[in-house]
Amino acid sequence: MMMDRKSRIPMPAIVAAACLLLSGCDHSSQELDLPGVTKEERVAGQQQHAQILATMGGEYRGDADNYVRSIGAQIASAAGLRGQCNFTLVNSDVVNAFAVPGCFIYVTRGLLAVVASEDELASVLGHEVGHIVARHSARQRERSLWSLLGIFAVSLTGSDRLTRIAGRAVSLFGLRYSREEEYEADVLGIQYVSKAGYDPFAAADMLHALGRQERFIKATNGDNDAHSLPEWASSHPLPVNRIKRAIQTAHATGVAEHVRPEREDVYLNNVDGLLFGDDPQQGFVIGRRFAHPIMRIAFDAPAGFTLTNSPQAIGITGTGDIRGEFGGGKLEAEDLDAYLRQLIRELINSDIKQPLSVTNGMINGLSARTTRLNMTGSNGDAVLLIAVYNGGGGQAFHFVIAAPAEASSATIDQLFRSFRRLSDGEAAALRPRVMKVVRAAANDSNDSLSRQMADRNGRALFVALNGDAQVKAGGRYKIVRFSATSAH
Repeated sequence: MMMDRKSRIPMPAIVAAACLLLSGCDHSSQELDLPGVTKEERVAGQQQHAQILATMGGEYRGDADNYVRSIGAQIASAAGLRGQCNFTLVNSDVVNAFAVPGCFIYVTRGLLAVVASEDELASVLGHEVGHIVARHSARQRERSLWSLLGIFAVSLTGSDRLTRIAGRAVSLFGLRYSREEEYEADVLGIQYVSKAGYDPFAAADMLHALGRQERFIKATNGDNDAHSLPEWASSHPLPVNRIKRAIQTAHATGVAEHVRPEREDVYLNNVDGLLFGDDPQQGFVIGRRFAHPIMRIAFDAPAGFTLTNSPQAIGITGTGDIRGEFGGGKLEAEDLDAYLRQLIRELINSDIKQPLSVTNGMINGLSARTTRLNMTGSNGDAVLLIAVYNGGGGQAFHFVIAAPAEASSATIDQLFRSFRRLSDGEAAALRPRVMKVVRAAANDSNDSLSRQMADRNGRALFVALNGDAQVKAGGRYKIVRFSATSAH
């Protein structure tokens, strides 16, 4: 999370979450007979591009980004879309890849770390191109949850601005493909991968790799340093027989198994030195704790809560339909009350019309304000719970939490009271991590390499990144280590 932006773009999404509380295949590309990317789709994709980059941490520039682009260009050409697609590696540790209309395709560095070869990466890109060719992304707009959130936001606040923001979110994170759409994109992607000269069986290997990542997250129960939710798996369902179908589709290409190399070494050369986990510029999420070594701040979420890092805010998810964010902004003239009023104005797109009861006090030595907004709809009630803090140096920080009216305020109060400044020693102890590729020595084993991992769940993370086969002398493996570069 970075706090140098003047706007608080994510905040209306919290109101949208509160509104939700109130509301209660197998085709070939030839058979689809679809044209290339239309001018209208291209313009729409270009308009969303900057917003997506801002939300996803920006472009991760360098050799790895160029590597993704070069593979993507080959896949697009194989799909009959030469020169019509834009491929971007984004600076997010969330394991995800997604496509928006206009053939703008995004891969996170988190996903790049999880796959095991160039051919597996090509199969991810092929799959996303398949969604574009089959027009899945465009159709998802009409049935996405975020579209519904936009409607509820208008009914509750009269804000068409929330509708526009919710509509943009459809393209970013709201897409949830059906099983039939996933199968169709698998078939198309495998065809494109094979046509481009890659191993069509790598698609099944890629699904295995993503399955390992999902199992890692579940096994560590979020209590790990590689905390990212398996977003690709949640938006691209992984039913048990999907891998079997991918293998059958690969056989249908006519390419024999184990004939084409998967180019593991080329891939490993390009991910050696890749930033792993949180970017220190955005702070670190460690289990239920968020800590920012540069801003010298931290807070702890209650048990049962999940934190998700992004450049603009920290997403907060709790039990019982609790949703929220932590963010910050500039504090003018040390006026914390004015900051609170402006925050509320941005949230509801108008001045507050109900009596506002604000509690003034000190939390861990910081001046703070807390308040509660009641929101009533035809199908129930919800509340917005807000806390703002004077962080010093002209900087303010805030929590905005949307919850059902009956939710326990004690749990949210625990979250609000956990916010504090970091000591110099605590900030210095927070270091970024990078992926390093090592060659196993004759006496190395899975356990010995796992012990080199800069993660409290070293063995589980080693399996997630490398598979569970026994280490072979001379083989190359991905290890996560602390960077020699300080986080601040």
